[in-house]
Parts: sequence; C-alpha cells; structure tokens
Amino acid sequence: MDKVNELKEKGNQALSAEKFDEAVAAYTEAIALDGQNHVLYSNRSAAFAKAGKFQEALEDAEKTIQLNPTWPKGYSRKGAAAAGLSDFMKAFEAYNEGLKYDPTNAVLLQGRMEITASALNFMQSQGDIPMDVDPQQARTRRAPSPPPAKPAEPPKPAEPRVEDMSEEQKNKYFAKKEKELGNAAYKKKEFETALKHYNAAIEHDPTDITFYNNIAAVHFERKEYEECIKQCEKGIEVGRESRADFKLIAKSFARIGNTYRKLENYKQAKVYYEKAMSEHRTPEIKTSLSEVEAKIKEEERMAYINPEKAEEEKEQGNLFFKKGDYSTAVKHYTEAIKRNPDDPKLYSNRAACYTKLAAFDLGLKDCDTCIKLDEKFIKGYIRKGKILQGMQQQSKAQAAYQKALELDPNNAEAVEGYRQCSMNFQRNPQEVLKNAMSDPEIQQILKDPAMRMILEQMQNDPNAVKEHLQNPAIADKIMKLLESGIIQIH
Repeated sequence: MDKVNELKEKGNQALSAEKFDEAVAAYTEAIALDGQNHVLYSNRSAAFAKAGKFQEALEDAEKTIQLNPTWPKGYSRKGAAAAGLSDFMKAFEAYNEGLKYDPTNAVLLQGRMEITASALNFMQSQGDIPMDVDPQQARTRRAPSPPPAKPAEPPKPAEPRVEDMSEEQKNKYFAKKEKELGNAAYKKKEFETALKHYNAAIEHDPTDITFYNNIAAVHFERKEYEECIKQCEKGIEVGRESRADFKLIAKSFARIGNTYRKLENYKQAKVYYEKAMSEHRTPEIKTSLSEVEAKIKEEERMAYINPEKAEEEKEQGNLFFKKGDYSTAVKHYTEAIKRNPDDPKLYSNRAACYTKLAAFDLGLKDCDTCIKLDEKFIKGYIRKGKILQGMQQQSKAQAAYQKALELDPNNAEAVEGYRQCSMNFQRNPQEVLKNAMSDPEIQQILKDPAMRMILEQMQNDPNAVKEHLQNPAIADKIMKLLESGIIQIH
C-alpha cells in the first residue's frame, strides 16, 4: 500500500502542476496495484477531464461510482465528464443522484446550476427557446429537442502556409513536425523510428535542447547509458548557448543522474542530482537525491567492514580493559564494531565496559544487540543480568539469567547470578545493608574519606558519577558498592 500511496501522491503533484499525462500515468500504475481503490479512479477521472479527454473521464467516474455508490464525489466527476461531452441530461442526472447522498454538497449544487444554464444556452443557440420567452414557461409549453451526445467537432485551424514563412520559421516548423512524429514513435516503443525523427528535428533546428533530451530518453530506454549521458551533455551545452528554460536544463542533469544511478555509480548520480536541484528544485529530484545519498552511506559502511581490522581493535580494547581504562577500551570496541558489525562478542565486550562506567542504558542496548545477532550467545544474557542487578532490577535480571540457563543449565555465572537474584527477592533493605557492612572490603571503602565525599557528591549531583567513573580505582569501588546493594544508580 505504501507504493500505491506514493504513486497517488505523485499523480496529485503532477495534476497540480497541470502535467495531466504524467498524472494519468501515475494513477494508472497505482490502479494496477490496487484496482478496487475508488479514489484512484476518481483522481484519474479528474486528470482526464483536465486534459480534455472527457470520454475516458466519464468511464473512470462510472467505475468510481460502481466501487463506492454512496460517495458524492464520484457523481460530481461523472457530471463534469458528461458536461464536457455536452451530454447535459446525463450530467444533470449525475448531479441529482449525488445530491441524494449529500443534499448540501456545494460542488454538486454548483454543478447542477451550471449544467442547467449550459443546457439553456445551448438550446437558445439552436433556436429551441425564443430569446423573449421565459425558459421555465418554454419548458412547460414544449419539450426541447434533446442535445446531441457529442459536441460538434470544432474546425481545425488552417495549416500555416510554408511558402509565407521566413527561413527560420520554416526550420522551426519542420523541426516541430519531426519531434511530434518522434514522440508518437517513442510512445509505441519504436525507438529506431523515434531517433530518426528526433535527429531530423535537430537538422532543422539544432538550438532546441528538447530534441537532445528526447534522444537521451530513447538511449536510456534502450539501456545505452553512455550515449544517453553524451546526448544530455550536448543538450545542456546547446541549452546554455540558446538560454533555454532552466527546467529543461534541470531535466537533462536529472536524466544523467538517473543514468548513473542505473549504473550503480551513486556518487556521480548525487553530483548530477545536485546540479539539477541548483537549476530547478522538484520533489522527484529531491527524493532521488536522498535515495542515492542513503546508498552511498551504505556503500561506505560496507566498504569499511574488515574482520581482521576488527580483531586488532578488539585486542586493543581487551588490553585497555585489563588496565582499567574503560573509556579507551570503549573507543576500540566501537571501532571494532564498525569493522565487523555482525560479531556479537564485540557488543558484549563493550557492554562490559559500559557496566564498569555505570552507563547501564548503553550496556543494556549492547546486550540486546548481541542477543539479537545470536540468540544462543550465553554471555549476552549473563552481561544483561549483571547490568540489571546493578540497576537493582532483580526480576528482570533473574529472567536474563534464566535465558542463559536454558541454553546451558550448568553455567556457573548464570547459576550464581540467578541465586543472588532469588536471595535478594527474599531480603529486606535492612538485611541487605547489614550483610554488606559485614564485608571488610565494603567497610574499608566506606571509611575512606575521599570515597565518602564522592558518594555525597553523587547523591547531590547524579551527573558527578560519570566524572568519577573515569578513574579505574574509584570505578571498581563504586561497582563493589552497587553489587552489595549499598548504593543504586538509575
């Protein structure tokens, strides 16, 4: 459905810009994906009507009503299309039918009023109603002759006399004729014939960028990408010299961008989309530019992956971790992850650093990532359990250890972690404090004047903990107090 909505929006934008053929094409493509969507038929009916193709507009309006008989807009579309065909009776009936479902609908009321006036004017022009007689009285006196189903074909304007033209006018006239023949062949996918006519157009008028753009379009369809780029560049050169509309120059640049995109040369595509945007900004070009930028970013990410380099960085991280320099260890593990983002052990190692630095939220995120990468990675569950214990979330920690035990019932760390969580459920805060204070190491930490000052700072300013955790010796003491339950960090 996302694709349908995207095509519908594309059609709406083209319709607003009065690019009726583009709008019809977008709606048609959307209908091919969702043939029961009455709104798409309604929108295409509007596009056909704007383009003067009233018979097609009427068919789409009737399909809209068939799919949703109670939707007033379907009847307004039918009325407008019938009016365009001068089928006043059908238009009047359509507006009346729609008003049954929405009697106050302004569009339907206005349409009915206008079609009534149009019918009267038509009948007057045909002599059915004398000009000095009230139309309402005339209707009661005699029924008007029915209007024709289709309007009379307007006389075609006379072809200009070539012999009366200047040499320049002749060239432009014949160039236009060749272009029209080329367009007709292009629509039929008769590309060889289209090229013949477009090249003939250039022979008559080599200053029109449109002909070069059209030739480039043919080469693009035929996957002759180098020739497509060449023709676009020639068109830009000609367009600059003849001061062509900047929209046409932007079109050439965008086509070069599309060509490089087809060739998967996304960096070059980006260059030309940016050039197109500098000439004329459109939503389509902006979207294309964003998409190739995403491709470039992904290519760069993939190019950076190197498992050997990742292993080197991991070893450096391990070295600094053993030294107690957790911040530097994090940097090396992060670089290792960039080099090999699918290795769960790297996230587990960085989670261990974050635990030491009391950055529990980041540590949990890494644990979840390594578990996602490998659901059987026991260390990930154990790391997660330890972090949750440090956050005093015993039930969640126990669940993490339970997952580890499901994978390996004899894992000593998981057994001990699960046991500690179970015990903590049964102990009240006073008992926790009593047991902790009986630990000589805990007593020594709390007797240290420097640590007492640090703990006081942490209580008054939670952000102070981050600064103190940069010191490995202090970090170890804080972690000991966390594990004992003396302090908590949230």
